[in-house]
This record gives sequence, C-alpha cells and structure tokens, in this order.
Amino acid sequence: MRTVLLISPGYPAEMPFFVRGLAANGARVVGVGDQPATSLPAMAQENLDAYWQVPSFGDEHGIVEAVRRHAAHVRIDQVESLWEPTMMLAARLREMLDVPGMTVEQTIPFRDKEEMKRVLDAAGIRTPRHHRAATVNGVRQAAEDIGFPLVVKPIAGAGSAHTYRVDSAADLEAVLPEVVNVADVSVEEFVDGEEFTFDTICADGQVLYENISWYRPRPLIARSLEWISPITLALRDPSVEHLAGGRAMGRAVLGALGFRDGFTHMEWYRRQDGEVVFGEIGARPPGARTVDVMNFTCDSDLYTRWAEAVVLGGFTEEVTRSFNSAAVCKRAQGQGRITAIEGLGRLLGELGEWVAAVDLLSVGSPRRDWRQTLLSDGWVIVRHPELSACIGIADRFAGELQIYAG
Repeated sequence: MRTVLLISPGYPAEMPFFVRGLAANGARVVGVGDQPATSLPAMAQENLDAYWQVPSFGDEHGIVEAVRRHAAHVRIDQVESLWEPTMMLAARLREMLDVPGMTVEQTIPFRDKEEMKRVLDAAGIRTPRHHRAATVNGVRQAAEDIGFPLVVKPIAGAGSAHTYRVDSAADLEAVLPEVVNVADVSVEEFVDGEEFTFDTICADGQVLYENISWYRPRPLIARSLEWISPITLALRDPSVEHLAGGRAMGRAVLGALGFRDGFTHMEWYRRQDGEVVFGEIGARPPGARTVDVMNFTCDSDLYTRWAEAVVLGGFTEEVTRSFNSAAVCKRAQGQGRITAIEGLGRLLGELGEWVAAVDLLSVGSPRRDWRQTLLSDGWVIVRHPELSACIGIADRFAGELQIYAG
C-alpha cells in the first residue's frame, strides 16, 4: 500500500476532498498540518490514517525535522501539496525523504514569478515585459523601463492578491506604500485583454484532463470594485478555435517547466487582435472552489481523478463535458452582519433547473472581507449546455441576487 504524505489536509476548504480521493484509490494518507486533529473537517478525519501536527507552516526547517523523526517509523512513498504556500515545503520534504516528485529546483519557477517568466522567455513563450525589483527605487526604475500601464505584484504571490494596476507615475507613488514590505516584487507590462485559465491534471508528463475557464471580469478589476459579482465560467468546449492559441501555449508552458504529475492552474490573456500572452502558473489546482465548478461541467469528481493520476498514473474512467458551469460570487452591500438576501427565491423559481449549488452566508452571519476572499459572502453555481444561456443565467444571479449587511 502506497503511503502519501499530504500537507495541510484541512485547509483550504476543498482539501478534505483530495484526502478522500487518495483514500478511495487505496493510498494510506498521512496528513501534516498546523490545526489540532480534532479541528480537522470530518471528511479529512475519516480518511486520514495518521496526522502529524506541527506548530506553524512558517517554520519549514522545523517541519522538515519533525517529519524526519516521524518517518523513521513510517515509510513515506510520496509527498503531495495542493496549497500554494506549502509547495516549497513539499519539495524540501521530498528531497529529505528521497521520494519522487518535484524538487526544490523544479518548484522554484512555479513560485517565483520572475524565474517563471525567465524560463518561458528562453522557451520562446510570449510573456509580459517584466522586471524584478527589491527596492522602491528599483520599482520606479522598472516602471520607467517598461512604461505605463503596468502591474505590480509579489514575486511569490498567488492569484491576484496584492496585485495592482498602475497607469501613471502618480498611481505608482500611491501603490508603493502597499508593496514596500514585500521582499521582492514583479513589475510587468499590463496586458489588455480577456483573461482565461488553462487547468490540467497530468500523469507522467501527459495531460489527462484540461479545462479553460473565463474570468468575467478579469480578477484585477473584480478585486478593485466591491460592487462587482465576480464570475468564473468553466467552458464546456475548450477546443474552440479562438482559444486554440491559449491551449497550445498552456501545453508549451508545461513542457518548458518540465511538469509531470498532478494539478496545474495557469492564467493567460487573449488580446483583441488574437495574440495570446502568458500570465502565471501554479503547480496546484485553481482555488476558490473552482474544482467544484469544473466538476459540474462533466459530472465527474476531479478530486478523485487527481488522486488516480498521482497514485495510479491514470484515470479509471473517461471524463466528458456536458455543460458550461459558472460560479457567481456575491458581496453584501453594507458592513457588519447579513440582514437580508433578496431575489434568491424568485431566481430559483425561474432558473432552478440550471442551479447546481447555492452556498450563501445566512442572515445574522458576520460579513466577510471581500478583499481577502474571492468567495466573499457566498456563491451560486449555475450550468447549462449552451454557452450563451449559461452566461445569461450567471449574469442574472450577478445582477438580481442581492445580499445586505448592516
């Protein structure tokens, strides 16, 4: 029986589904996390064979030494991480345990946005013009070299968190206090275009499953305007002609980075003239419950398909798409606690057959900080075989469903 060490089996919220997938495929699952075992979600507790609690993920050296001591009594066959902040820890554990998988050297381009782009530049893949900066003056110089508009983001960030569009020297000066405490930042060309994902599950370097999601609007806008209900739409047919360049680039990126096993999540842009430009990639699944959105496109369990890929080396069943699926994330108006939800009953009455899931904060719950979580105060997942119909349904939930706080 293969023993898999899974880092952080209880957080983020979708991690227990990956634990279940591993157990369902015959793996013995050992979890490493900073939560007490009794605080783990029930699904994680039920499918873990052992759990090693560590004081903090901030102490990678301490975790490596703790796992070394535990592993003297338990053979570990592989190490898996599906959460961005623990990718490098997983690589260090693999090297210490001498088990297969991504090494520290192989992981760095997935965590360091400048190294990532350097590798892809060398492979001839179109990336935004970019510079690394470690000082305020370095950021100013990079901005002068690249020109406005541009984007400033953390070198090792995830998604669009702490990412800023800068249109002028005055904008740059306003942003600098926000990034001054970040050790390294990437300053890059702002690419004006639609933003998509290219998500894969791979085994032995082969793509077993791929997905393209369309962000409506692009995350940089959604993170700037509180009133927006961000939509992530997983497309039923990622092979359509206008997305072909993005698909081809996605596969080229995987080849250039030497990715072999597990989930990847890439973001890319399509300009109005059809040019495709790389954004960034992580050796992990998309966050914000997007795997659930992808599941609803194909009525499959991609948490389990991922486990099959990394444990068995392939899928046990074919994955076919029947729907376009969209997650609509809602943000309450006002501050404090949720006081009312309006429009849900009417929308469900009219469109209920196309609603796959509803998960909204209940009345009386404290409102979440929309700047810290894409899921905000809840979400609705809708799906439909026809793309235009799915867009229309998602837009109605975005515009007509309202949550109030006070």
